[in-house]
Amino acid sequence: MFSIQDQFSAATKANVEAQLALVTALTSKAFEGVEKLIDLNLTVAKTSLEESNATAKQLLAAKDPQEFFSLAAAQAQPNAEKAAAYARHIANIASSTQAEITKTAEAQIAETSRKVAALVDDVAKNAPAGSENVIAIVKSMIGNANAGYEQLAKTTKQAVEAIETNLSSATVQFTQAAEKATGRAKK
Repeated sequence: MFSIQDQFSAATKANVEAQLALVTALTSKAFEGVEKLIDLNLTVAKTSLEESNATAKQLLAAKDPQEFFSLAAAQAQPNAEKAAAYARHIANIASSTQAEITKTAEAQIAETSRKVAALVDDVAKNAPAGSENVIAIVKSMIGNANAGYEQLAKTTKQAVEAIETNLSSATVQFTQAAEKATGRAKK
């Protein structure tokens, strides 16, 4: 049978390893999100360059100022739609990355909490008489830490939902404003 010191030593080692695994997993998820953003930005930059060249050729081929301004005004709506689509892509990447990070963290924290609770129960079985109060305090602290984490996770999810809602609203408003500006330019 292990002594209490050996149990805590093994638990501490396991906890450090779990923390390292969590940091590695979270970093990996964050890098995946950054990679998606880089891919999106490269694609947008390449497409934008190609479309700018095509638009410049169209504008240079205009026969008179009226045709030039008509062609220029016609670009406003597609550009506004592209900007809105870009914003939606960024929001989707951010949202999915946040969801993956949250899922990874929740799984790791649940596993760590389970192991700590099992350790405390095991130590309680082998604890000397009169240590019941200390064990109760430790269990209470673990319960409070878990409740605090759950509240933090809930608040974070609410904040992300609010950001997504605000971004969606801003995208709709931006698109509507671009449509109005395009409508005025065509008149």
